[in-house]
Amino acid sequence: MVTLLALGSSLVWGTSDFFAGLASRRRPAVAVVGWTQGLALLVVTAVVLLRWDTVSFTGWPLWSVAAGLAGMTGLVCFYSALSSGTMGVVAPIAALGVVVPVVLGVASGDTPSPWAWAGMAVAVAGVTLASGPELSGAVSPRPVLLAAVAAVGFGLALFCLDRGARESTLLTLWGMRITSVAILLVVALAARSTGGVTPRELPGLLLIGCGDLGANLLFGLASSRGQVSIASVLGSLYPVVTTLLARVVIGERLRRVQQVGVVLAVGGAVLIAA
Repeated sequence: MVTLLALGSSLVWGTSDFFAGLASRRRPAVAVVGWTQGLALLVVTAVVLLRWDTVSFTGWPLWSVAAGLAGMTGLVCFYSALSSGTMGVVAPIAALGVVVPVVLGVASGDTPSPWAWAGMAVAVAGVTLASGPELSGAVSPRPVLLAAVAAVGFGLALFCLDRGARESTLLTLWGMRITSVAILLVVALAARSTGGVTPRELPGLLLIGCGDLGANLLFGLASSRGQVSIASVLGSLYPVVTTLLARVVIGERLRRVQQVGVVLAVGGAVLIAA
C-alpha cells in the first residue's frame, strides 16, 4: 500500500507539473503558483471545516509552515524552469531533490533494505542520466539553475511534510497552503498584479492546484505509514510522467541517454517495491 500511494503521488505530480509548465509559458510562474495554491487552499479549507471537530493544533503547525515555505520556493523556481527549458530535462533535475529527504530520513532512523538501497541508487541514476544533455552546456544554464534550487526546495518540503503528516496529513497540507498563499498574496499586493489571469483560465489552474494537493496527500499518507526515504524516491519518479507527456502532447524529443534514464528510473521503482 505504501508503494502504491507513493507511486500514485508521482503520477499525479508528473501530470500536474506538465500542465503547470504549459500554463507558465502563458503567465508568470509566480502567478501560476499563486493561483493554483490559492484555489487548492479553498478546497482543502472546505474539507478541514467539515472535520473541524477533529482539528488539533499540536505537532504539525511548525512543520507545515516550513514545508509551505520550501515548497513555494521550489514551485516558483520549477515552473519558471519548465516555462523556459526542456520539460523532459528540467523535471529530472528537480527530482534530484529526493537526496535531501533520503539523507535526513536515514539520519533520523530510517533503515532501508539492501534491495531498497539498490533501487534508490538506480532511480537516482536514472533521473541524473535524463538530465545529462542539458548539463552539457549546449543550452542556457538558467533553467538548470532554477531546477537545482527547486530540487532543494522540494526535498526539504517532502521531509517537513512527512514529519507533519505523522500528526495530521490533512492539517499539514492546510498549513502549507496557508503559508504559501499568504506570502504570494503579499507579493501580488506589492506588485499590484494578479498575473493577468482571466476567468477562463481558472478551471485549469484549479485542476493543477488540486493535482498538486492530491499528490502531496498521497505522499504524506505513504511516508507517514512507511519510511520517508523510500516514499521520497518513489514519489520523485514524477519526471517520467512529465517527460512522456511532453513527448506525446508537445512533441519534445529525448536523446538516447535520456531514454535510458527513464528506463532506469522505472527499474529503480521496481527494486524498491520488491
